Amino acid sequence: MYLSTISTPETPEPRDRRKWMVGGNVVALGSVSLITDISSEMVTAILPLYLVIGLNMSPLAYGAIDGVYTGATALLRLVGGYVADRTSRRKTVAGLGYSLSALAKLGLIAAGNSAAAIGVAITADRAGKGLRTAPRDALIALSTPRDRLGRAFGVHRSMDAMGAFAGPLMALAVLAFAGSQAFDAVFFTSFVIAAFGVVVLLLFVRDKRAARAQVAVSPRAAAGLLKSSGVRRLLFAASLLGLVTVGDGFVYLLLQRRGELALGWFPLLAVGTSLVYLLLAAPLGALADRIGRARIMLTGYGALAGVYLALLGPVGGWPLIVAVLVLYGVFYAATDGVLMALAAKVLPEPLRATGMALIQTGQALAYLGSSVLFGLSWQLWGPTAACAAAAIAVLVAIVVTALLFARMTHSTEEPR
Repeated sequence: MYLSTISTPETPEPRDRRKWMVGGNVVALGSVSLITDISSEMVTAILPLYLVIGLNMSPLAYGAIDGVYTGATALLRLVGGYVADRTSRRKTVAGLGYSLSALAKLGLIAAGNSAAAIGVAITADRAGKGLRTAPRDALIALSTPRDRLGRAFGVHRSMDAMGAFAGPLMALAVLAFAGSQAFDAVFFTSFVIAAFGVVVLLLFVRDKRAARAQVAVSPRAAAGLLKSSGVRRLLFAASLLGLVTVGDGFVYLLLQRRGELALGWFPLLAVGTSLVYLLLAAPLGALADRIGRARIMLTGYGALAGVYLALLGPVGGWPLIVAVLVLYGVFYAATDGVLMALAAKVLPEPLRATGMALIQTGQALAYLGSSVLFGLSWQLWGPTAACAAAAIAVLVAIVVTALLFARMTHSTEEPR
């Protein structure tokens, strides 16, 4: 449960191939995420360009919407996690979240060019993500032995990244077939794909119940998670790192300008990141199981600092585009699933979804603040100053988090 073994890698038995495998439930959940991410990334890939250039939104306005996209539904993460633990119906709660996100794609069609209506549809989509994320991650953890958590989350995130890789390509294909301004066609296709993901969840994912334990699932028990110093420190670390993470849309808008990339190629920036993420998520998850999950996660944030510094450097054009997309993919591969593997080690099984939701909520609320602050900085001082401030903030956060994890090592409660 603790991270006191962070400096002592576990060496798997070379002949035990099962050590390198993940369960069928993890693969089924990964398939659902793959399909759902195709749907989500079809929309996400075109939104920054559509809102900032098509609707002429200011960077501050886009920052607010981008923050809402990830952070404003943070409360529903807690609700989803708690209800899943309370009822032991994690699959049901996750299914409701996936269904809501699918229906939100139809809301985008109804929204038309109204920025307010688009914001409502996006909020509904993120509400669905908020409901499903913690129950889904708890199902992965409950379906996996503890010594393979990093690998399991890495495999799941790799499959998720396959969808993120294919989504923008699907969006481009739809626009090429239906017309460059046929956004409704993209939204409807996205809805059909998301609905298929819900069907796969219903047919192939098996629910998992935590072993009977002394901890009863109640609001008091959920609040009691914060009494654990390991949970508190991990929550603080996740929130701090979320506060220094700028939204993808901002990164890609800056990269498009600095790289002098034609607007028609803009959706492919997300494809490049997803390709690197896809290739590295599973290997880095397995490496995290061996050498320490905290180390891999901090290395990922080092790659994020490299992204911001590269956007400030003298190099432009395709060399800059390739360097940023590689570093950005490394960042996601080394942090997304690894954080949940860290959380799974310090959370009791009966409250695992609730605890994961708590950590995700802290990070999401911090991300909301980050998006608004970065958009405001861009609007007041320009993109260069805003990017420089983000780079400095990431480096400071890495140092603070490393010190925090070091203290957890000495107290035998560090996530491994």
